[in-house]
Amino acid sequence: MNVRKEFMTKTIVICIGALICSALWGSAFPCIKLGYDMMNIGESDTAAQILYAGLRFTLAGIMAILIGSVSSRKFLYPKKKAVSKVMVLSLFQTILQYLFFYIGLAHTDGTKASIIEGMNVFVAIVVSSLIFRMEKLTLQKIVGCLIGFFGVFLVNISGKDLDMNMTLTGEGFIFLSTVSYAFSSVILKLYSKEENTVMLSGWQFVIGGVVMTIAGLLMGGRINTFSSGGVFMLLYLALVSAIAYSLWSLLLTYNPVSKVAVFGFMNPMIGFILSAILLKEYDALSIMVLVSLLLVCVGIFIVNMVKKSE
Repeated sequence: MNVRKEFMTKTIVICIGALICSALWGSAFPCIKLGYDMMNIGESDTAAQILYAGLRFTLAGIMAILIGSVSSRKFLYPKKKAVSKVMVLSLFQTILQYLFFYIGLAHTDGTKASIIEGMNVFVAIVVSSLIFRMEKLTLQKIVGCLIGFFGVFLVNISGKDLDMNMTLTGEGFIFLSTVSYAFSSVILKLYSKEENTVMLSGWQFVIGGVVMTIAGLLMGGRINTFSSGGVFMLLYLALVSAIAYSLWSLLLTYNPVSKVAVFGFMNPMIGFILSAILLKEYDALSIMVLVSLLLVCVGIFIVNMVKKSE
């Protein structure tokens, strides 16, 4: 265990591991849009989108459990004392985060949603520092987060007008989604001290995915088109969640929340760039994107320069 901890706390390992997660999650942005097109899910069909997400996360959980079971050479399942932990983690990580996100997205525009989602890194660090007292909230961390957030802000408002209108079910729900994500990150770190990280990741996805699938169906969501391309895209998105979240969970287990969470600024950046390429929106690529990416990298560097004693 000490050997693994020593390996997982190396700065280069944190950077490579977190960037792999960001690249996978970033690829999900355009792939979700492509998946919607392949399965004829409209941009305003929130119920079908929640159903689609439910299927994705259920599959992701099954994949994570199978991969973890093979690598551990035993079937991973939550023992009696771990069931409540899986339920709580699933509530914050999957159910609340994504229900708030999809409903909120239906009542606001993508630009505002992306900017508010960019706050999740700072919220996670605040929750970890001020509520759970797991680390110190230093000026260095605050400055790094603000610089990274400004990078996300710039890339999203480039060439667009941004009004200040806000509603509870729109921008409010998107913000609650970020709060839910922040709590899930800290809760995962707490629970992983006693439980297998991959087990927690896999089963919380299964439970959350099933709940979201049922919610989508009850809201009237239906997926009537199942093409081979659409099924492949759904499986890819499930694999993205299974691998990225399991790896992210391992990084959180052995490192301060701030050192890992700050890489979350890369998710919308990579998603923006990949969306421009895969969706052939080349006009979105500009010098502003490079400036934004540079700011995000500077923010990550500043946060990760904090002393180990912190």
